[in-house]
Amino acid sequence: MGHVNKDARNGNWLARWRDPSGHGRSKSFARKVDAERFLSQLTAELHRGAYIDPAASKVLVESLAVSWMAGLAHLKPSTAERYRGIVRRHIISRWGRWALRSISHSDVSAWIGDMQRAGLAPGTIRQNFRVLSLILDAAVRDGRIARNPASGMALPRRVRSEPRFLTAVEVGRLAQAAGPYRLAVLILAFTGVRFGELVALRVKRVDAARRRITIAESASEVGGELMWSTPKTHQTRSVPVPASLMAELVAQCQGKGPDDTVFTSPAGGPLRIGNWRGRTFDPACTSAGLIGVTPHDLRHTAASLAIAAGANVKAVQGMLGHASAAMTLDIYAGLFPDDLDNVGAVLDGVARDVALQMRDEGPKTDD
Repeated sequence: MGHVNKDARNGNWLARWRDPSGHGRSKSFARKVDAERFLSQLTAELHRGAYIDPAASKVLVESLAVSWMAGLAHLKPSTAERYRGIVRRHIISRWGRWALRSISHSDVSAWIGDMQRAGLAPGTIRQNFRVLSLILDAAVRDGRIARNPASGMALPRRVRSEPRFLTAVEVGRLAQAAGPYRLAVLILAFTGVRFGELVALRVKRVDAARRRITIAESASEVGGELMWSTPKTHQTRSVPVPASLMAELVAQCQGKGPDDTVFTSPAGGPLRIGNWRGRTFDPACTSAGLIGVTPHDLRHTAASLAIAAGANVKAVQGMLGHASAAMTLDIYAGLFPDDLDNVGAVLDGVARDVALQMRDEGPKTDD
């Protein structure tokens, strides 16, 4: 498969071999033992079909990261832009001049420790790590490295902040203070749609007869531009609307075409979260005496009001568009009724029956 010989030009030792395509390759070493060890490992990799061209792993992380960023068209625009931002701010600054083959598991672990000491939140660290790991996964698929050195990494646990739930009375005060956007606040608080889904809601997706709205599109700002895409889970869902609000929603649609958006800015264009918060939502919160409330808190509020009204976890999952019921429970488990007392009562009955049976049978004795 290969051999080692001395380079007459400089006295170094050359490990020579042929790659799977038949091309001759060589690598120079100062010591013969190192050349032989390298060639032995390479031969084993060739036999296993795990051969990696040493030249391919010399590529710098920055070079691979740039090409990786160019291939994010399959992601939602907002997600792709977030990943690009992470590459620019965290990946290239730390790993840009590193060759792929020089990155070890312990190097990645040290980076995680550095981010923790710098005070980055666990969620931020996990996102930064995910992007690096995705880039290294691409290097594995390209045949540049044999395995991802970030695999199996221990990561700091994400600490989920406590959701903020408004009462129905607080929702009413906030909606009243929102003036012309009263209905927008009520729709957010009683249907649980995301703000971007509210922005993208079109007249043709308002079904008055069934008292439903269809969430099939979302809008988000990326680099100052409004981007239209599918909802977060890429799935269309049907969301119930309280009858009293549906009447107002139908009235809001009057005079609009089927493809027009239901809610618009004062000038008639699409709503933008920054402008809407600054001009409407935040001042309304102040007026209603609600400190630190965000539009996303209205989504949590919708979940809490639905659960209080008796909705089960699958219904809430469907309304919010969560990927799974487990995700819904992870966020709102504390709001669902606790059946542990009933479980204890049932098991107590079983335990009593067992105790009676043991008493009736009594201890066995030899005759």
